[in-house]
Amino acid sequence: MLYPDMREYITFLFLMLDEFLATEEKTSKRGRPETYSDASLIVFYTVMTLKGITAMRAQHDYLFHHPLWLERCRLPACPSHVTLGRRYKALTHRLQAFTEYVATSSFAREAGFLQEIVYEDKSLFKAAGPVWHQKDRIKNHLPEGLRGVDKTATWSKSGYHGWVYGYGLHLTCIRNGFPVMFQLLPANVNERKVLDTKKERLIEKGVRCIVADNGYVDKKRASAFAETEVLLLTPKTTFAEANALLGADPLYTATQVETLQTARKVAIEPVFDLLSKLLSITGAHKPLPIRGLAYVSTFLGIGILVLQLAMLMNHRCGLPTRNIKHIKTVFR
Repeated sequence: MLYPDMREYITFLFLMLDEFLATEEKTSKRGRPETYSDASLIVFYTVMTLKGITAMRAQHDYLFHHPLWLERCRLPACPSHVTLGRRYKALTHRLQAFTEYVATSSFAREAGFLQEIVYEDKSLFKAAGPVWHQKDRIKNHLPEGLRGVDKTATWSKSGYHGWVYGYGLHLTCIRNGFPVMFQLLPANVNERKVLDTKKERLIEKGVRCIVADNGYVDKKRASAFAETEVLLLTPKTTFAEANALLGADPLYTATQVETLQTARKVAIEPVFDLLSKLLSITGAHKPLPIRGLAYVSTFLGIGILVLQLAMLMNHRCGLPTRNIKHIKTVFR
């Protein structure tokens, strides 16, 4: 059994990035050409995330004092901390597109990571800094002495953790926990509405069944998905209802429906814990180290990319798919 080293992780990530960027439609941009490519910065931010360095000034200082990383990340020079911050918070959409590409790439297909059946869930992450109580937030009033509050976060209640002031990560993954799609929004955004925004992209990727928890129970929404031949399966969906929705005779057996419903707890719920461990945010309510929706979106997006990278490399090397200890070790 061979364990990949740091160079192999970086080489593989660049390989996927180069392939992804080559498939994107070329569009002209006004202004000066970018000095630092998205590929180079994604690799650099990934390394910094694995090293637990999240502050932009600290990232700049690390790169300045470790110039070997300029070559490893294909950076022509050391970006200023201002540049690093500006590019970081603008990277979410590119990360969303890239992680979705990785999930449908030849690398994922070779590993058998197929998307016909997916699992959908939302998990809350606590905002950095003090909480902004709802009575004050509604009035847009910051009490005197309250410093460093994240104003883009909101309140929501988790069945596991109670009330949390922060953000909601809406994640789609397959049976083995491999992430295929994500979206990060303020905590109070309804998960069913977020699933609606993913609908067309899921259909394009060949998804035929979405397994979710009771937070997604909605007969009208289930019927709307069924019209596109996609089954929205929740714990309350019976075998008869599943086939009636799709007009099948029968498409799913009772055993298949029960198996899919049971698998949800091991398919997606532990993935949030894996992500928290990768990002070293394992405290109560998964406290985030940075503030602001744009920064948090990129931070968690990088975490999802790292999880994809780890799982693909684990498969290539014959390691347990969900083993994340090794990738954390080699970059520390």
